[in-house]
Amino acid sequence: MLPEQRFTDTDACAQLIVERLGADLRVAAPLGLGKPHGLLNALYALMQADTWRSMTLYTALSLTRPLPKPGLEARFLGPFLERHFGADYLDPQYALDQQLGKLPPNVAVHEFYMQSGTLLHSASAQRNYISQNYSHVARDLVVQDINLLVQLVARHDTPGGVRYSLSCNPDLTLDFLDRVKAAGKARPLCVAVVHPALPYIGGNAEVPHDFFDLELSPSSSPPLFALPRSPVDINEYALGLHASALVKDGGCLQIGIGALSDALVKGLLLRHQDNVAWRQALLALDAGGSTHALAGRLGGLTSFKTGLYGASEMVLDGFMHLAKAGILKRRSWDNLALERAAIAGRLPEDVPGGHYLRGGFFLGSRDLYEWLDVTAGSDPDAIDMCRISNVNQLYGDHQQLAVLQRRGARFFNSCMMATLLGSAVSDGLDDGHVVSGVGGQYNFVAMAHELPDGRSALMLRATRKGQNGVETNIRWNYGHTTIPRHLRDIVITEYGVADLRGKSDSECIEAMLGISDARFIDALAAEAKSHGKLAADFKIPDGWRQHRPELLQQALAKPMRKGLMPTFPFGSDFTDVEQRLLPALEWLKSSSANWKGRWQLLEALLRPGEPRVEEAAALERMGLVDAVSLRDRLQRRILQVALRRQA
Repeated sequence: MLPEQRFTDTDACAQLIVERLGADLRVAAPLGLGKPHGLLNALYALMQADTWRSMTLYTALSLTRPLPKPGLEARFLGPFLERHFGADYLDPQYALDQQLGKLPPNVAVHEFYMQSGTLLHSASAQRNYISQNYSHVARDLVVQDINLLVQLVARHDTPGGVRYSLSCNPDLTLDFLDRVKAAGKARPLCVAVVHPALPYIGGNAEVPHDFFDLELSPSSSPPLFALPRSPVDINEYALGLHASALVKDGGCLQIGIGALSDALVKGLLLRHQDNVAWRQALLALDAGGSTHALAGRLGGLTSFKTGLYGASEMVLDGFMHLAKAGILKRRSWDNLALERAAIAGRLPEDVPGGHYLRGGFFLGSRDLYEWLDVTAGSDPDAIDMCRISNVNQLYGDHQQLAVLQRRGARFFNSCMMATLLGSAVSDGLDDGHVVSGVGGQYNFVAMAHELPDGRSALMLRATRKGQNGVETNIRWNYGHTTIPRHLRDIVITEYGVADLRGKSDSECIEAMLGISDARFIDALAAEAKSHGKLAADFKIPDGWRQHRPELLQQALAKPMRKGLMPTFPFGSDFTDVEQRLLPALEWLKSSSANWKGRWQLLEALLRPGEPRVEEAAALERMGLVDAVSLRDRLQRRILQVALRRQA
């Protein structure tokens, strides 16, 4: 790359791009962490200033900090967001404007996966959403005549010249550019934006000095987006314990993002590190022995000796914790002969090139980014970041090898709802609104059915809090489907595991009733009977009527008291005072969602109870100690009520 093709000034780089490409920019940018917000913001500003220009952006998962609502939410989140993300963090401005319905008419944003729930009420985002399997995105982009690709990269100066790493996002870039070339189309202008804090990952993520046409190395870079670590409640822990019994030693693991996946990882850690306590907790939950029976057939009850191999579209904190604990350690080789020798136990331990984790993109905490950087430096073969076509599907030149590498695969993903007939709702609502997107979930579900011993496990909580109180997440039917019933496999709730593969409709319904919340089981069974899908004389077993939250609390009381299942299993980004505030604020939010809750809140305001010791620190943190205005005094009173109720 020539020196005049390198920039340190973002605005100058953006100006050159629009001068070179003309009035119509058609931009591809990676999903998640790999988007260069500064350059995109500069291009977006030019579009706002020069309305005769246009920009169409194809991307996914535009990460923004939460936009707190005025009042207590803003008082709590404001200081936390500045502390966690950094005062100089840079949001993608187009994404903020899209959330607020303020995108200018000469800018269009098409995403195939949205930050969950943030764009439900954005008309432009809903209209411009493109529903695609992750593995089809590169193919579909080719016909969009992309003329600009921008990407955040890591850079190394070596004796042989400059090298770049696609680091967090080799997922689509490599596949897309190969397809552009195969189609005989012009290669887009490719711009590398160097970020000094991005881990340098070698191997398949590394590209030569002439891969990019322009390099932008700003004099200063905003912090990388880091996900706050989530709390895990007792229902989620129960689900994670059931799920962790289905994982086979020596097998392959894929996990998604969120509290349910964190609970699964914590369950695997407990199974490996304190097997007796793990078995006791599982036995308390699984009095009927159904999960134990499945563990004997599909998973295991012992700690991990051979260890697991990770193959996941997303590399997240959970894999880091499993690697540090010595669970994620089974290596695979991108060589058929070596892989066969490893399976047969004939491969010497010192043979290089084996990796224990393969992914298409990574996103998580700052601890994850540091671990990736250190691991890539000390054990360059361990982590393979590569194109999504080599992760989310079996087909192609690597199929025979991938089947061997992914032996004993267990693909865990979350969904919002499931039906009694085994279909799953993960990404949208029955009115057509998109919550997130299918992403790679369908890829992994379908892949599990193609692998000789692979299984797909969809995880969901049995209930949720709705506007009218507690609602069941297991339905007779729903007007939107992400995973169709013909791909039904394993479904897990806090009440157990339903193995649906190869089952008749009536058997499937019975299995789903067996993991439903007891408060809804009779109505669900009656509806299935009314449609002729469940025998009229079917009776609910007495054991299923024990599926209630209060009985989960009793079953897991001992490990909870021993500290084996903390609210924040992997540490917290919140201070101690903030952690005490969280449940109080959550109670206020849920109470405000319906008339019954609002009436209870009013009663609590009239009878607030006795002051608590921790109130003073909480009020100080929320800036309500010296409340003067009527609004502030009311907020203080409401917060005191919530704190006393939670205590």
